[in-house]
Amino acid sequence: MIASNYRVRRATLDDVRALLALWQSMDFPAQALAKRVTEFQIAERIDGALAGAIGLEIAERQGRVHSEAFTDFALAEYLRPLLWERIQTVAANHGLLRLWSREQAPFWRHCGLVKADSEALENLPSAWRENRFGWTTVKLREDLDSILATEHRFALFMAAEKERTKRLLRRAAILKWLAILAAAAVFIVATGAAFYLIRRNSMLHGP
Repeated sequence: MIASNYRVRRATLDDVRALLALWQSMDFPAQALAKRVTEFQIAERIDGALAGAIGLEIAERQGRVHSEAFTDFALAEYLRPLLWERIQTVAANHGLLRLWSREQAPFWRHCGLVKADSEALENLPSAWRENRFGWTTVKLREDLDSILATEHRFALFMAAEKERTKRLLRRAAILKWLAILAAAAVFIVATGAAFYLIRRNSMLHGP
């Protein structure tokens, strides 16, 4: 297989010269990319010659796949799967929540990246919001910190509601006893009044 004749790895400073030539051939901002060389993954032949490269910029626990380039695009269909596998490994190692890209090759759609809708774009890191068009994205995992924070807020809400219910029950119990005492007082007063009237009536009409 052609793919078996290549390997992928993280770029190092030793790769800058070869990468500069590759980026210049693609009309990429070569000097700017050279300053971020270590965020690139490269595909090379067994003899060490550069065959392709792609960047994975990380921000806010999310990754941007960018600046895809090959020395020979006839090899792209063989090298992209190798680079994609490498990107997934790096993303997993960094605990990334989501990947983004503006690469246009159909391959990336087949990898699960879909056009980002307005809801997804709300998660786009601020560093990449200068241009909100043409993004595709794929969610890798749930944001556990956000989930735990939500669960914590819910737990606090439930505790507050439980305490509120207890207060209402205590208040209802107090009102119930007050009502009983009031009824007892009314009964006593009414009984006393009735007794008084009966006694007074008997005294007025006595023998």
